[in-house]
Amino acid sequence: MAPRSPDLSLCDFFLWGYLKGKVYVDKPRDIPHLQNAVERKMRAIPRQMCEKVMTNISRIMNECVQNKGRHLNDVIFHV
Repeated sequence: MAPRSPDLSLCDFFLWGYLKGKVYVDKPRDIPHLQNAVERKMRAIPRQMCEKVMTNISRIMNECVQNKGRHLNDVIFHV
């Protein structure tokens, strides 16, 4: 499996998409406003959501090992 595979990149695959949807609702005017919005929205991510992401990545990594690194066809990201 490639190191940048979405199967193993929940932060890239899920977190940034989630944050983008939350951050740009506020329509930041410039870089400082964007940075502030990202920080506020990251702090607002529910603990339960982070725990679920970590549970999913652990399960996916175990499946990857069992599948000897081949593509994981049945991986569905639940959050």
